Amino acid sequence: MPPVFPMLTVLSMFYYMCLRRRARTATRGEMNSRRAIESNTRALPINVEIVQYAKEVLDFSSHYGSENSMSYTMWNLAGIPNVYPSSGDFTQTAVFRTYGTWWDRCPSARLPFKRTPSTFCSQDYVELAFEEPVYPTAVHILETYHPGAIVRILACSANPYSQNPPAEVRWEVLWSEAPTKVNGPQARQFTPCIKQINFPTNLIRLEVNSSLLDYYTELDAVVLHGVKERPVLSLKTSMIDMNDIDEEEDEEKFACGMDTLNKQFNIVTLREWPTNGYFDKLPYELIQLILSHLTVPDLCRLAQTCKLLYQHCCDPLQYIHLSLQPYWARINDTSLEYLQSRCTLIQWLNLSWTGNRGAISVSGFSRFLKVCGSELVRLELSCGHFLNETCLEVITEMCPNLQELNLSSCDKIPPQAFNHIAKVGSLKRLILYRTKVEQTALLSILNFCSELQHLSLGSCVMIEDYDLIASMMGAKCKKLRSLDLWRCKNITESGIAELASGCQLLEELDLGWCPTLQSSTGCFTNLARKLPNLQKLFLTANRSVCDTDIEELAANCTHLRQLDILGTRMVSPASLRKLLESCKDLSLLDVSFCSQIDNRVVLELNANFPNVFIKKSFTQ
Repeated sequence: MPPVFPMLTVLSMFYYMCLRRRARTATRGEMNSRRAIESNTRALPINVEIVQYAKEVLDFSSHYGSENSMSYTMWNLAGIPNVYPSSGDFTQTAVFRTYGTWWDRCPSARLPFKRTPSTFCSQDYVELAFEEPVYPTAVHILETYHPGAIVRILACSANPYSQNPPAEVRWEVLWSEAPTKVNGPQARQFTPCIKQINFPTNLIRLEVNSSLLDYYTELDAVVLHGVKERPVLSLKTSMIDMNDIDEEEDEEKFACGMDTLNKQFNIVTLREWPTNGYFDKLPYELIQLILSHLTVPDLCRLAQTCKLLYQHCCDPLQYIHLSLQPYWARINDTSLEYLQSRCTLIQWLNLSWTGNRGAISVSGFSRFLKVCGSELVRLELSCGHFLNETCLEVITEMCPNLQELNLSSCDKIPPQAFNHIAKVGSLKRLILYRTKVEQTALLSILNFCSELQHLSLGSCVMIEDYDLIASMMGAKCKKLRSLDLWRCKNITESGIAELASGCQLLEELDLGWCPTLQSSTGCFTNLARKLPNLQKLFLTANRSVCDTDIEELAANCTHLRQLDILGTRMVSPASLRKLLESCKDLSLLDVSFCSQIDNRVVLELNANFPNVFIKKSFTQ
């Protein structure tokens, strides 16, 4: 009689391994730290340690500052410290664009991708180049305000200053850990215990998660310690922790699972059982539902067990929503080629952070979309530096149903390429933060994409006349719900009037660091009266915001949830009390550097309105 249970046994063992990995209490960072300490104690001092600060900032996902200055930008991470050991809010530091969970609670928030591994929690990154390639022995990160955002440190095998690009680019995790809540905003030197790697590096990447922070984290400098020759380990070995062995096995399995993205399985070699045991009694849909909880590497590993599970793991229904961002370091043209047959029904695709340094070519990306683009509704391409005009042309031709396109920080795309986006009339969300989009292309997009509901133009410095852009939005984009005009330098009360009259469904508006707007013109009063649905309004660093504006918001925008008036000198505690009494849903109020709002006032407001997070920043 043929065996009844082999298929059940296979899946049971796989399920057990997944549970065991997730149930382990020790964090990856603790295990790596323990191994690193043991390795450091065993290393023989055969050469002198080199200490160097970052020479250059090569790439980053976002920053608080302007593209045309140094204040609050990632470029401040190059060179020696500017602020440390002082604590506080300083313009000479590197600051990312977001913090906390506020951005997940506003109208423009996007739904998360399922199947994201629990070990991947990175939200932003910055890559730093150093003068000399070394085998790292330590990494010091000087954090000067609200520390605790660093979650991963990686090293790259590629030398950014080499004239000959390597055939293969490797990234190795030196240290990783879940985000932590640090008590207090004071400065610190963060020096996690890193593991040894088998190649020299002068390219370090920091990944951050600011979700637990009460305010923006600020970084001052990064110091890389290392030696020119690979450290030799002594023959003496210390006691081996079984958890360390298990963790190393997990890392090897993860690497194996992702490597299978780069080769097609040979189904002929898979064993076929006479029967599938209890799996023959399970509906196909139920097995699919069970497998839908596995990550992409887990699916790749499970597909190697037998023909039945191979069939289920390759079913295009398992890849309706696919995020490859957690595996950005391993995704290349071969990976996309292998995934083509599985992604014919894909609707959501996240390729953010992938493909850089030649990993994905224009032809490889184009081939993938020609096969898999017809059903795409959402396409995330943040920081995709391989993208060019040909890629945007392919997107507009092969993705007729596209509704959401994220090109955030794709600063290598030439200005003329953005004209192609106007062909996608079904777009509802378009993110162009830190891109080189120009005025002519943007006017064309607004004219033909009248279904737009969410638009981000933050830090788009090549737009000459934002009043003209605002006028076009008011005339053509009647369904607009959220608009990001962060750091647009030339919008005036005229553009705001056109915008408020035409886009009365707006629920979210970011006018932070827009210096040409003046309260005396009545622009903010007009906004409050014309946009009663506002839930989020950022007027960051506008010194002219006054009591009249706050009182108009209190009277007309009672659904307000988030308000940022950092830096104003004209708002009194009395008007803030009116606002807090009127806007019952208010959860965030940033009054940092508001000269009339001192710490005593903040304490009083916090006591009377405990459900509101009232932020007051400081500088020492």
